Amino acid sequence: MSEAATRALRIALVAGEASGDLLGAALVRDLKALHPEAEFAGIAGPEMRAAGVVAWHDCEELAVMGLVEVLKHLPRLLRLRKALRERLLAWQPDVLIGIDAPDFNLGLEAWLKKRGIRTVHYVSPSVWAWRESRAATIGRSADRVLCLFPMEPAIYAKHGVDARFVGHPLAAMLPLRPEREAARSALGIAGDGPLLALLPGSRGSEIARLGPVFLDAVALLLHDQPGLRVLAPMANARCRERFQRLLLEHPASLALHAAVHLVDGRAREAMVASDAVLLASGTAALEAMLAKRPMVVAYRIAPLTHFIVKAFGLLKVDRYSLPNVLAGEALVIERMQADCRAEQLAEDIGSLLREGLTPAQLARFEALHESLRAPAPRAAALAVAEGLQR
Repeated sequence: MSEAATRALRIALVAGEASGDLLGAALVRDLKALHPEAEFAGIAGPEMRAAGVVAWHDCEELAVMGLVEVLKHLPRLLRLRKALRERLLAWQPDVLIGIDAPDFNLGLEAWLKKRGIRTVHYVSPSVWAWRESRAATIGRSADRVLCLFPMEPAIYAKHGVDARFVGHPLAAMLPLRPEREAARSALGIAGDGPLLALLPGSRGSEIARLGPVFLDAVALLLHDQPGLRVLAPMANARCRERFQRLLLEHPASLALHAAVHLVDGRAREAMVASDAVLLASGTAALEAMLAKRPMVVAYRIAPLTHFIVKAFGLLKVDRYSLPNVLAGEALVIERMQADCRAEQLAEDIGSLLREGLTPAQLARFEALHESLRAPAPRAAALAVAEGLQR
């Protein structure tokens, strides 16, 4: 009997940012329940390491977004990919699971698939937003695609790709009706004054681009609501350092320091505890919807990246945030590029702090929450485990 048939299962994972680290950690825990003897290694963050993944590299090394931004880091990323390919080929995992980070993972998956290693891509790229034809390309990289949104497998089926809806883990992590007071108590927040959750992103480039305008908006809000408190969860130590530097350099630094409180992680609790949320577009917008909080979703990308996207018609949707995409309507406020201005953001947040969610918005949030629940317990782990019979 061969060594590969007698040794423990080897599962490689590659996560590219904080949200992927959370997904990977939950997946590893569920896979361990199915295969207690399995070994896990790859590119991981703190959550995945805590779940038992041996980290060859930290996922922060892949946290780069935008066409222009990626070009700046391309030589480093290419060196990292080459080293990772060689290590994976030597380790001979039974499956490689690429978690999000499609620009990095899909190429890696395709290379390993050609060499006989089974590949799974967890979190479908936004084929409904960018180019539906990409589904076929993704199928050439991954033996199976694990989808977080229920409308995605049908798109892949048209291209003959094996894709499974496994539910969004966040839909299971948050109750249908989160308790604001319990979250405030857990965070040590006393009193009933207005509270804003501020999430400027989990990448350094996002904080550099959005942090100043977010702080400008808070400074304007403090003029009208001097009792406003702001809770700013930081994804990691680097994000905290960058955001603290922006706070120190801001012209209204004194007032901001009195109002803005940074916390390490705990973004979900901060959103549940808040009266409104100002955040960077991405998974956090979905989390705010599941927390049933009114929000403003803002984003800016490099001007050249924005020009390329617009000029070549790369984006196929006119809605950007996940709540609006899932709802098929303008359910939450979006402020992108030129609309992402401090004055506009302050006006939007001020209105939300006064008015909150409408009953119709709350009902839509709850219905969307239900639609994102997993079709079965451990659905993602089961979808991976199906292909691990040797």
